Amino acid sequence: MAKSYPPYMNATGLISKILDKIKVAATPDRFTQDYLATELGFGGGSARAFISFAKKIGFLGGDGSPTDLYKQFRNTNSSIAKAAMAEAIKKGYADIYSRNEYAHSLSKADLEGLIMEMTGSEKGNKTVQAVVSSFEALKGFADFDVSTADIVHEKPDSTDTEVNIPVGQTSISGDDGEIGLNLSYTINLVLPKTDDVAVFNAIFKSLRENLLKK
Repeated sequence: MAKSYPPYMNATGLISKILDKIKVAATPDRFTQDYLATELGFGGGSARAFISFAKKIGFLGGDGSPTDLYKQFRNTNSSIAKAAMAEAIKKGYADIYSRNEYAHSLSKADLEGLIMEMTGSEKGNKTVQAVVSSFEALKGFADFDVSTADIVHEKPDSTDTEVNIPVGQTSISGDDGEIGLNLSYTINLVLPKTDDVAVFNAIFKSLRENLLKK
């Protein structure tokens, strides 16, 4: 029976290089081999393993779509980005953390010993060493002292915009004639976080045609 190992890449030196590129490149709808090669510049066979690796640490969904952790990792706020990576490490290496909740504080030798114990591997096992090196590569982007509670529950993809739209003037009949009554109300819109101006144009065009007509 084949041993089950925590997430790793054999070409561990590529991990930090790819993550550096992810931080500055646009987020794709799906993270594919073509995106990895064409947009990020990693077309070699060794780099292809990154997609499976990223899925195991919660950066990509099963279909290759970037997750919230992926997007938070790209945040220009370094605290959010580092906390997101810490969360990804704990997710991907949950078996290690179930044995030692401070696994990120272990020395390389102690981490290797823990993985040997978990997998039953021999000392000097190449796969165990790859796991350790992969873990250490990710750890360089993480901060385990930053709380992730607010990051996990925040809604980075939306923003509240308050728009005050007056209905106009209407009249109500009474015993003494007509009484002019001005009515107004406020619509709270939750707009998508996007750089596509066409999205906002479509939203406000619909408002103008359906709500702002006199």
